[in-house]
Amino acid sequence: MGMLRAGVDIGGTFTDLIVVDGETGAFTIGKTLTTPGDPSLAIETALVESGQPVGALRDLVHGTTLVTNALIERKGDLTALMTTEGFRDAVEIGRENRYDLYDLGIELPVPLVPRYLRFGVPERTLADGAVLHIVDVAFVEKLARELAEHGIVAIAVTFLNSFAHAANERAAREAILRAAPGMRVSISSEVSPTIREFERTSTTIANVYVQARVERYLRDLEARLERMEFGGNFLLMLSSGGVATAATAIAFPIRLLESGPAAGALAAATYGMASGHPDLVSFDMGGTTAKFCVIDDGKPLIAHEFEFDRIYRFRKGSGLPATIPVIEMVEIGAGGGSIARVNTLGLLKVGPDSAGADPGPVCYGRGGTEPTVTDADLVLGYLDPAFFLGGRMGLELEATKTAMEERVARPLGLSVAEAAWGIHQIVNETMASAARAHVLERGKDPSTLPMFAFGGAGPVHGYRVAQALGSPRMIVPLGAGIMSTLGFLTAPTAFDFVRPWRVALDRIDWTRAEEILGQMEGEGRALLAASGVADDAMTVERTVDMRYVGQGHEIAVGYSEDGLAEGFDRAYRQLYGRPGPPVPVEILNWRVTVSGPKPEIRLRIESVADAVVEKGTRQAYLPELDGYAEVPVLNRYGLKRGYRFSGPAIVEERESTTVIGPGAECWIDEKWNLVVEIR
Repeated sequence: MGMLRAGVDIGGTFTDLIVVDGETGAFTIGKTLTTPGDPSLAIETALVESGQPVGALRDLVHGTTLVTNALIERKGDLTALMTTEGFRDAVEIGRENRYDLYDLGIELPVPLVPRYLRFGVPERTLADGAVLHIVDVAFVEKLARELAEHGIVAIAVTFLNSFAHAANERAAREAILRAAPGMRVSISSEVSPTIREFERTSTTIANVYVQARVERYLRDLEARLERMEFGGNFLLMLSSGGVATAATAIAFPIRLLESGPAAGALAAATYGMASGHPDLVSFDMGGTTAKFCVIDDGKPLIAHEFEFDRIYRFRKGSGLPATIPVIEMVEIGAGGGSIARVNTLGLLKVGPDSAGADPGPVCYGRGGTEPTVTDADLVLGYLDPAFFLGGRMGLELEATKTAMEERVARPLGLSVAEAAWGIHQIVNETMASAARAHVLERGKDPSTLPMFAFGGAGPVHGYRVAQALGSPRMIVPLGAGIMSTLGFLTAPTAFDFVRPWRVALDRIDWTRAEEILGQMEGEGRALLAASGVADDAMTVERTVDMRYVGQGHEIAVGYSEDGLAEGFDRAYRQLYGRPGPPVPVEILNWRVTVSGPKPEIRLRIESVADAVVEKGTRQAYLPELDGYAEVPVLNRYGLKRGYRFSGPAIVEERESTTVIGPGAECWIDEKWNLVVEIR
């Protein structure tokens, strides 16, 4: 038996699995319906169905939407906030920005902690780190006892300027635990030691709010794996694209906020580099959401702030901020399970609500009654009802047509085919618009970037999305339906650190700078050493957040003592297309990322490529041909390197289907990717 590693991704509709033998490159993939009541059950089902010996797994890397769901659904613990006296409303005042100036009925994001559970504590630390007033320990102890008596089980501690000196926060935590030993406590100087009080407080609250839920889930999953005789390393994907131990994830669960989507971006980056496409747009469409990410020089872009639970998905400021490193992407409620309906104005609307896995789309035959994107794709002939999930799950075409007729076609005065095409194209245009805005905001041109399409529904919609986006070509990897799971296995063990120190570029004390960076590096090396990473195998990346004096936003620049000004100027020009003003530059935050070695993944594709090419034809809807037409259906596993063909075509594999329009030129490249030139 070789060196087996497994990646598991729990999505809103499906749970995906890949098991790779690191020595031979042999791999097994699996896909099963997610079990919302107990997500770990779907993991066990996928592992059992894979036929691989769980006890032989060296690593199991997992991504989860648990944190995101808990925050959106407000299913965390009853949490209190202790903050500096006089500042308990800062978390609700926020930035005092209206994300829509002209909406008279504007809804503002509601903090996770209500006002009656926010308390001011006598203490004060100044901006330079000097302690003006030591925290009133007796006050904190008395308050903690009262909160515990009233059923509060979690407390966030966020004192003013604690990023500059954390003594008061640490003393408050010790006092809380003395008075209420079972209390969960998160302090901002450990969770998010950054300037900007509102963002730091919001992040710290969210961390402790979901902590118990995350710990219960991970402990239950560990117990389930132990019963299955798993004895390897259990690791979690972080939002930044690194992996960490369960203990680290439990201490900082907010770092799991974008755990699942991060893996997809890593998979796209890895495959893109291997295929000679270091710059591309990653398009991951599953059953519930679609995610787009810009890959630049083989790496996904990283942001240091993320908004969750937005009232309006595309409106910055309508959600609550979390200052964590996260792979920068746009995520929209457009997936195979997105529900289509006719609204009160008589217009067709698709998503963002999803049928999920239970009951799922109408065609699943599990009780769903509202037509979805997957139902539309089935009616259009893009999916084979007898070959969904490789034939393990049959789809009900007639029931789907009936629901489409009653819910969408008849109210709109359209045929069933026209209604299905309307659903298909609306979701495509929605996704293309979101991708275009995301790419342009990163200073990139969509017409120069290939689109890497994967996920269960990504290849079905990828051709039309790429066409609308203006992308020159679409790349679809073998095993596209479970590709995000491969991203888990390409991620290194890593952790990110940040320390604020606001200083003008021409006044930097380089000795102090090295002390700050060295301290963070030491903490990172200690964490990775505890995870079993050898010191000589660690890599360290240093960056700084820079801005013009007076600006409210920063740009990340690689750290070097003699090239900071030039690096900032290059980054500014790339983002804004012009040089900046003649204004002094300053540094706000200093960052260090400590990483272990990046695992090398080598898949033995040849072993699954011995199969027939042509599976026949079927009727599929193509507007260029004025309706349904006979379209060739190809077997993905029979398409060997160098094989060429032209669209229209439908290419099937077990976990996904690729739909290609008329006139497109297609071929299989050296890495077994399906490449489609967009016409």
